[in-house]
Amino acid sequence: MEDAALLRPKPGCELAFTVDFITPVVDGPEEFGAIAAANALSDVYAMGGEPQVALVVCGFPEEKVPRSVLERILRGGQAKAAEAGCAIVGGHTILDPELKYGLCVLGSVDPKHRLTHTGARPGDRLVLTKPLGFGVATQAIKQGVLSAPETATVVAAMAALNKGAKDAALAAGVRAATDVTGFGLLGHLHHLLLGSKLAAQVWSERVPLLPFARSLARDGIAPGGSKRNLAYVAPHSVFEERLEGSERLLLADAQTSGGLLLAVPPRNEAQLVSELRRAGTLASAVIGELIEGAAGGIEVLARPRGR
Repeated sequence: MEDAALLRPKPGCELAFTVDFITPVVDGPEEFGAIAAANALSDVYAMGGEPQVALVVCGFPEEKVPRSVLERILRGGQAKAAEAGCAIVGGHTILDPELKYGLCVLGSVDPKHRLTHTGARPGDRLVLTKPLGFGVATQAIKQGVLSAPETATVVAAMAALNKGAKDAALAAGVRAATDVTGFGLLGHLHHLLLGSKLAAQVWSERVPLLPFARSLARDGIAPGGSKRNLAYVAPHSVFEERLEGSERLLLADAQTSGGLLLAVPPRNEAQLVSELRRAGTLASAVIGELIEGAAGGIEVLARPRGR
């Protein structure tokens, strides 16, 4: 369940290897390219790595969309990869009835400072570096519900690289992480817990959300993937009764290019939050903790007990 494959070509050298591509989540070709690239690069950051080189993966409906749009998508992705210091050196495009774009990324990892699912320990605090709600927001964009400023907020957040979050995590001694993407917060946390053979508490009132995400979810605006995510984690999750359905759904909301979820030892919690704020990440929220229990189990409370 790791976010990328770890290759060890020789002692003392590790490489993170991953591929990710998506269908359009916004209308602007350059913005779509940038978001898709940031989404793919995130898997390397989630392993504590630094992206080095990438190949494009693209499906293009040539009979439906002008080639100028493809050029703009590629330009947006290349600019975002360049921001990450990652060279796009080629790739492969096929004719496809549905538009798809993403990257296959190779990154370098310091074996002494890698981030993995198995590095977590009981008592570690869970820290999230971007707000949730991208899934419901992109659904709202498709329905024409969001205003132009709200749409710009969503696009900028999804296009933001997780490099600063990764650097902050390594500086603060974090050893376990995942990125929050298609499976939502609870789904990716479940995978991390399986790797670490632990359970977790999540405090919903401390989970950061896009400012309009809650109202969208209450209005029933949500992608099918978010609903499937909630069903997927339901057998492994116990929710406090007062948490309404929309709050539960947002915790499982399918994210595109979400933030990193970091498991930090309690003694390093303050340092990590400080490092994240210095790096300018969109969030630096302590949202839960890891506990002994059935591997993969999640208890969702409104707030920590006794606080």
